[in-house]
Amino acid sequence: MATNKRDYYEVLGVSRNVTDEELKKAFRRLAKQYHPDANKEQGAEARFIEINEAYEVLSDQQKRATYDRFGHAGLGNGAGMGSGYGDFGFSSINDIFETFFAGATAGSQRRSGTQRGADLKYELTITFEEAVFGCQKEIELPRWETCSHCRGSGAQPGTSTSRCSTCQGTGEIRRVQQSIFGQFVNVTMCERCRGEGRVITTPCEKCRGQGRVRNNRRVVVNIPAGVDDGINVRVTGEGEVSARGGTPGNLYVILTVKPHQFFKRQGNDIIYELPISFTQAALGDEVEVPTVDNKTTMLKIPAGTQSNRSFRLKGMGVPVVHSSARGDQHVIVKVVTPTSLTVEQKRLLEEFARLEREQAEQNDKNIFRNLFEKTKDVFQ
Repeated sequence: MATNKRDYYEVLGVSRNVTDEELKKAFRRLAKQYHPDANKEQGAEARFIEINEAYEVLSDQQKRATYDRFGHAGLGNGAGMGSGYGDFGFSSINDIFETFFAGATAGSQRRSGTQRGADLKYELTITFEEAVFGCQKEIELPRWETCSHCRGSGAQPGTSTSRCSTCQGTGEIRRVQQSIFGQFVNVTMCERCRGEGRVITTPCEKCRGQGRVRNNRRVVVNIPAGVDDGINVRVTGEGEVSARGGTPGNLYVILTVKPHQFFKRQGNDIIYELPISFTQAALGDEVEVPTVDNKTTMLKIPAGTQSNRSFRLKGMGVPVVHSSARGDQHVIVKVVTPTSLTVEQKRLLEEFARLEREQAEQNDKNIFRNLFEKTKDVFQ
């Protein structure tokens, strides 16, 4: 039930007014700490799922606003559980357990020859534009691959394997133990054949019986548009192969996005600070504004615009991952005070200041006169 869930801010160890950058840092730190590949403690996998669920909600501005107002109840059944795995390349909770806990049934997998290979991680740095619009990257990584000489069998071509004499081909060693409670049968994997039931009499001369060799492999990674810093992109089947065949693991590419010189990102929105002069703010102007599309657009600055005022360019932000929707670009104007003036500029500003004082004095007189008239009417 949603009512039994822990507070998402508490899960990530952040305050309710946490910024997007602070939220992202907290998530990355906890995700690495409780990742089932690195943390084998009991309860780590449940904690990892809880952390991912909390970040999936709080990193989405709309979901976060709903959660802040209504709590877990406002997110519906299974709040945050539907798409939270997508950031890590998982489609369901079963996918997580298949990925991280394939070794739980290692005995049966060895005997059937379908042991899953290890997953690989690769840290990749991309530019701000590449994260926004997506890209293809070719990376090179060392990994275990199926031996081409023996095709993963581990045996020299032309030779055959023999039945293991230790386990008689079962792949298991059964030991019966007596206790006061009766007989107990202890089943362990056969160490000689490693659970396969057969042994190699003539090992492959290339892989020396392992069924796999170490190679440097180039892999093309498709980075979808809209990814953000810290996101994992899964490349299915590009991990390592296990000894003597089996399903290969996956490759997880951990993205680091370089900061942009001018643009900043908040969720799917882009923030751009536009410096304008005092006269542009006071009189109004129409200026060119750069966009992340490597184009410019015209923006009208109304007369009397104050510093820090924000203007929205709809649909010119970051694309939503695996969607045709885009965020917005927010242009925040910054009125710049000149640091050096010519003689003529200084004279004109002094004249402007004199007129301002006269106007202020006249306004004060008008206020006093109106107040006096109202007071006189009251007494009359």
